[in-house]
Amino acid sequence: MYRNQKIALVIPAYNEQKLIRSTLENIPALIDVVYVVDDKSPDGQNAVILDCAARDARIQLIRHEANQGPGGAIITGYLRASREDAAIAVVVGADFQMPLDEVTRFLDPIIDGQVDYTKGNRFMLSKLAHTLETMPRIRLVGNWLITALTKIASGYYKIMDVVDGYTAISRRAIDSIDWSKAWTRYGYPMDFLIRLNAHAFKVRDIPRTAIYLKGERQSQIKGLDYALKVAPMLVRGFFWRLKFKYLFLDFHPLVFFYYLAFILLPSGLLYGCYLVVDRVFFGGYGVTASRAVLDALMLISGSQFFLFAMFFDMEEGK
Repeated sequence: MYRNQKIALVIPAYNEQKLIRSTLENIPALIDVVYVVDDKSPDGQNAVILDCAARDARIQLIRHEANQGPGGAIITGYLRASREDAAIAVVVGADFQMPLDEVTRFLDPIIDGQVDYTKGNRFMLSKLAHTLETMPRIRLVGNWLITALTKIASGYYKIMDVVDGYTAISRRAIDSIDWSKAWTRYGYPMDFLIRLNAHAFKVRDIPRTAIYLKGERQSQIKGLDYALKVAPMLVRGFFWRLKFKYLFLDFHPLVFFYYLAFILLPSGLLYGCYLVVDRVFFGGYGVTASRAVLDALMLISGSQFFLFAMFFDMEEGK
């Protein structure tokens, strides 16, 4: 127990035979129950987990009959934690990359009623120098790119390091979200943020130390490739959030600002390209002052609608 609250720890595990023991042997006493979710792993990790469970009665192994992805494993842990009356479910990876001695930073804001979801941020000022020194450069680029896209998709413009999997969530948030619709593969942290924002839950970044062991394979994320794969999911999530939050649950005109921007900006770009091609290759007979002004109006208006929509989304997020 921590501050009279039951705390559950959820650990999704897939091909983690090498590092799962270090993770399980460093779980602090304040954790009441540990759900290790085997996502149909082909390696020998379960033997290691069961060996650790024989020494620590808090550890429970949950097996998936089919691979569901890390998000699916976490959702399984969430639902089990809620059924067994845990007040907060903490999530860490099985790769010994997330220091559990810092877990109280994630728990206190939720217990105090300030937020419903806390997530790690390896780029906050107190941790920035260490992160920049230890994190591989290609992962830095991918992280910054996907964070920029997630800010717009999720509506949480003040968060950073969105791919960080060190999180904690209240039981209230677990019980409010329809997890059957959630994204379960890599990219799940961003989808979870989109759903949390759609339900108006408060989220806070927590500074945490990044651990990278030399010579050990840890995260399976590959920078830019990861960003490109999850970008379509973010686009779908963005439009779902607009519809759910600003049309279904409530109404806000920022929806129309966004949609007008998405019509006017591409139209202005295409029409501008047509005018340039006509001018360069065909003598510019179709290029007139009125057409140039029309194109400029579409681009300027589209940009303004987009910026106003982002501003209103930010204000709603407060």
